[in-house]
Amino acid sequence: MAEAVSMTGRSGRPALIASDVDGTLLDDNEAITARTRAAVHAAVDSGAHFVLATGRPPRWIAPVVDALGFAPMAVCANGAVIYDPATDRVVSARTLSADNLVKLAEVVGRALPGAGLAVERIGERAHDAATPQFVSSPGYEHAWLNPDNTEVSLEDLLSQPAIKLLVRKAGASSADMAAQLAAHVGTAAEITYSTNNGLLEVVPAGITKASGLEELIAPLGIDVEQVVAFGDMPNDLPMLVRAGHGVAMGNAHPDVLAAAAEITAPNSEDGLARVLERIFLR
Repeated sequence: MAEAVSMTGRSGRPALIASDVDGTLLDDNEAITARTRAAVHAAVDSGAHFVLATGRPPRWIAPVVDALGFAPMAVCANGAVIYDPATDRVVSARTLSADNLVKLAEVVGRALPGAGLAVERIGERAHDAATPQFVSSPGYEHAWLNPDNTEVSLEDLLSQPAIKLLVRKAGASSADMAAQLAAHVGTAAEITYSTNNGLLEVVPAGITKASGLEELIAPLGIDVEQVVAFGDMPNDLPMLVRAGHGVAMGNAHPDVLAAAAEITAPNSEDGLARVLERIFLR
């Protein structure tokens, strides 16, 4: 399904492009292809803003910036953090309190017995030596390589505010886990996932990529209706639905494919570039 983007900016083009990173901007080799990089630069040269909207924490943004060749603003941790990589500054952060973490851990123990817990904490910069940022409880099994991990007791894990609680159960389906946990958590927190490999990401209630994007664009005088957004997983859904034009990658989760206004080619076939070329290079 491909359709023309609505007349959103003064030029008849979107005023801002919001892109997920993994599975969207990056190809299957975790690289930005020359075609995608050129399309992003052409859009920016034409006057559009470009922002990253990712589940990644700020400390994992630098390789993306290096690959892009410029440093766009970033909505990180599924909306919990607004980060400026050009100055390595955390502009804002929404956190789960220690009390909320304790309550969530108790609920996880009942709803998903055997699941491991980890948290993402945040300092004033992407790499804050004074703040160990990824902290896991004993027995936590990583869904991917994470050299930043610091293992602590469960009590210590839950003792400080965190931008994200991660719930991991190896061999399980993230979708099934999300359904089970949501039945117990309700509206007390936001539960989502960016991989179906037994990993949930929990952030404060009301925080999504959509809320983070709206916070970021407000000072620019840009309305969310002037945004074209790209994504591939359930953590992208709020942003894709809220944006003026939401584009699902061809490799996207079925729920994302069903909700998007447009479906482009997969990330392995420069799907994002194809849409930007149509909009900005016509």
